[in-house]
Amino acid sequence: MSEAERSLHPDSTHVVCGECQSIVRVPNARLQQAPQCPHCHVALFTGQPFTLTSAAFEKQVQRSDLPLVVDVWAPWCGPCRAMAPQFEAVARRMEPHVRFAKLNSDDEPQLATQLNIRSIPTLIVFRAGREVARQAGAVDANRLTAWLQGVGVTQ
Repeated sequence: MSEAERSLHPDSTHVVCGECQSIVRVPNARLQQAPQCPHCHVALFTGQPFTLTSAAFEKQVQRSDLPLVVDVWAPWCGPCRAMAPQFEAVARRMEPHVRFAKLNSDDEPQLATQLNIRSIPTLIVFRAGREVARQAGAVDANRLTAWLQGVGVTQ
């Protein structure tokens, strides 16, 4: 979303629904009030990472006003499975100001290649339509939180 588009609605935030991929404009005052997608009626913020697919990738990255943290993982990866509860814990703490998604590199090999994934787990932060940070390797919740603060995703 461009700065010009964001400036049209300074009191609201555009969020892409993790379920139906609809773009929802949520008044900032309602972000903490468990808003639902008006199209599919699913909660926009569940405290759980949503599944990111190739079909949804561009819209999630380009059209949301919120930073997006993507965990690229695979079901057979031990460190990925060990980190999953840590990633979920940080999602519960940081939503609704940050979005969290999981990208299964086995299910989405073309997207993993497009993202230049060389090892898993890999964490990627997107903001305003572009990648702003990347980190390979499993981390615990405290290190993930500190890293996100260090790259300016959170206060």
